Amino acid sequence: QVQLVESGGGLVQPGGSLRLSCVVSGSIFSIYAMGWYRQAPGKQRELVAQITTGDSINYADSVKGRFTISRDNAKNTVYLQMNSLKAEDTAVYYCNAVARYSLRSFWGQGTQVTVSS
Repeated sequence: QVQLVESGGGLVQPGGSLRLSCVVSGSIFSIYAMGWYRQAPGKQRELVAQITTGDSINYADSVKGRFTISRDNAKNTVYLQMNSLKAEDTAVYYCNAVARYSLRSFWGQGTQVTVSS
């Protein structure tokens, strides 16, 4: 089992920045990829960014150049640095982990990000 706990969400003005953190515990050795997803009201959950154990990184086109995913293995933590935030970035952001062989997904509880003036 893998447990994920997000933090760092909040209210920010357009153009501002936030950094989300996701602390991972449990069967960390079984994880193949870590990522951030988001879900806005009335919309489907979508991938924002993902990083694999081989350091392959993918971003949604809508966040390229503005968001950066990174990890600190010593702290078992994955980060999402969000810059130049826009109103359309408003959503609940979820941390995700994918198991290496089963490809089972694990989810955090989510953290709200609101971009508004």
